[in-house]
Amino acid sequence: MKLNCIIVDDEPVARKVLEEYIADVDFLDLKGKAENPVKATALLNNSEIDLMFLDINMPKLSGIEFLRTSDSLPMTIMTTAYPDYALEGFELNVLDYLVKPFSFERFLKAVYKAKEYHELKSKAASISSFSDDYFFVKCNGKIEKILYDELVYIEAMLNYVVLHTETRKMIVYLTIKSLAEELPADKFLKVHKSYIVNLSKIKSIEGNEISIGSSKVIISQNLRDNVMKQILKDKMIKR
Repeated sequence: MKLNCIIVDDEPVARKVLEEYIADVDFLDLKGKAENPVKATALLNNSEIDLMFLDINMPKLSGIEFLRTSDSLPMTIMTTAYPDYALEGFELNVLDYLVKPFSFERFLKAVYKAKEYHELKSKAASISSFSDDYFFVKCNGKIEKILYDELVYIEAMLNYVVLHTETRKMIVYLTIKSLAEELPADKFLKVHKSYIVNLSKIKSIEGNEISIGSSKVIISQNLRDNVMKQILKDKMIKR
């Protein structure tokens, strides 16, 4: 399986290094290069892109600002000379963060992450079309079956997620964004950028806290109105 990729970087030398690295990896197929996010948009619109190598400091629009413009951008690996943006990048669900100058070995580690994530997401998509009550994830070298009814809530942890089930916790190399896209909307609800909850497991709501299982989960202030509407629906009995 080939991953179609693009490079978005305003530095010619940086683009050349990435182009050479990509050429040496058999599962990567470079579809184009752009000097800034504005030009990258045309590449994304004209091709099916799986992976984007994105610089941060660029004219007109920074890489961070570009990631905030859309929820439908491809998998992203940040490539930058500034390590200070790492946390902000991971909060925007980037797969990896490469600090320039990076070695081919470090580059290879990052793209193998992308390959594994892409394959796992493809498998999950095919599985979801056949099942309404479970999905599979890869955890500690094993493929684990997760029943919807056993999953209490999901917690984001940088570029991983923690699946809190009724009997165990599992740390999985996935983003909360990708899981939100796959889980059935009638069963699960994103209540915060770092939390997705199983609606059937909610015990109570107090202020901005949801009691779920044996834990408490925070409701994001900007999502609160929609969250309360989705949780309560027509089930709230009033005097």
